[in-house]
Amino acid sequence: MPRPKKVWIADDDESIRFILEKGLIDAGFHVNVFEDGNEVVNHLEIEKPHVLLTDLKMPGRDGMDLLDTFKNEYPNIPVIMMTAHSDLDTTVEAFENGAWDYIAKPFDLNGAIDKITKALSEKKKNQKISSSKEEIDLKSGKLIGKSNVMQDLFNSIGKLSHSNSTVLLYGESGTGKELVARAIYEHSDRQKKKLISLNMADIPIELLESELFGYEKGAFTGASQKKLGRFEQAHEGTLFLDEIGDMPFETQTRILRVLSSGEFYRIGGTDPVKVDVRIIAATNQNLNDKVKSGAFREDLFHRLNVIRIALPPLRERKEDIPLLANYFLNKYSDELKSEPKILSSEVEELFRHLIWPGNVLQLQNLCHSLTVLSSAQEIVMSDLPNDLIIQKKGPDLTWNDMLETWASKELLNGEDHILNSTVPIFEKTLIKVALKASKGKKSEAAKLLGWGRNTLARKMQELDF
Repeated sequence: MPRPKKVWIADDDESIRFILEKGLIDAGFHVNVFEDGNEVVNHLEIEKPHVLLTDLKMPGRDGMDLLDTFKNEYPNIPVIMMTAHSDLDTTVEAFENGAWDYIAKPFDLNGAIDKITKALSEKKKNQKISSSKEEIDLKSGKLIGKSNVMQDLFNSIGKLSHSNSTVLLYGESGTGKELVARAIYEHSDRQKKKLISLNMADIPIELLESELFGYEKGAFTGASQKKLGRFEQAHEGTLFLDEIGDMPFETQTRILRVLSSGEFYRIGGTDPVKVDVRIIAATNQNLNDKVKSGAFREDLFHRLNVIRIALPPLRERKEDIPLLANYFLNKYSDELKSEPKILSSEVEELFRHLIWPGNVLQLQNLCHSLTVLSSAQEIVMSDLPNDLIIQKKGPDLTWNDMLETWASKELLNGEDHILNSTVPIFEKTLIKVALKASKGKKSEAAKLLGWGRNTLARKMQELDF
């Protein structure tokens, strides 16, 4: 019978040590617990663990010190970091310094055991460790979150820090796809080269290919000199293609050729141009549906869909809303050189229950407005704009809340012209209600709707009543 694997736990919190020790022993592991990093290092003279689970912040020798020790002296022993300090920089720093995985407190015990089991069952890959610890540019924003979905996202970014794989980001508008793309770039081996961005929806179709691939002098009227396209500008760096679901079919074919061969021709050119570019693409549309409808090339989809990362909407990470609001309020207060604003408990509770169809971007814009317009330091309900939709779950959910949710999903699924399909349904529903209230009397129903009788008759005919 094989001997149980040895798991060491280093944490200055006695309750954490107790919970993990009991759970791991019950799971069949041999467990040693330590209050700090010095105890761990001293015990290494006696024996070695199969895996180390260590807290990041501890008195004396902390988790990063331990990680450095294991990386240099025992590189084949997986180290899993634990911390309550949940931000992107901490996660990426841990991965860049050789951590096998990362657990955010408070954690699920079964999830922690699963990670330890996986660490023991897989050979730790030797990676070249980058010493770069770039900060996220505050002008572009900062990725913040303690929710499980954001911790998963941070983990993904950390694991991509030494990869050149193509990444496809998908999520609703306002979820921070560009910020995630920048984070992947800034924590990659290509961060010393350029990050070039292009929003496919912002460029007219007739100019898109020249933006991407450039052109030669004299290629067309007005081409007075050679121009380098975004692919050449991003050589040895990263190219971020936003809203790729809006890419014309003809352009998709040329993009596919570049991804397949690493070369292309400038418009009007006869010599191939070779490039080494890491692609990060993003979309708020359902590309699977666009492939099925023939609007997006299936082979290009598979070329882009190598590493797929979902960005959660704000309504699925409500515990992050106070953190984000506080960050934005401080950010804009600093810009205005004013005292930082704070949310009243009532406003904070309201924010937790809003649907936020515009996601983080909507929250950011609201915090900007409140910082500028609110006179007092504490933001109360009366400071909120009149058109802020109160969206609550359960019995308090209003029809416009549901309409907003429906519209967001339709757009995310790649639908368009939604107003054309929505207005007839809206009108037909109101006519039905008015006719029911008037017991079928059309003149009275027209009055209830604010229409003339002829308008009601025409609408009923158009809507096939």
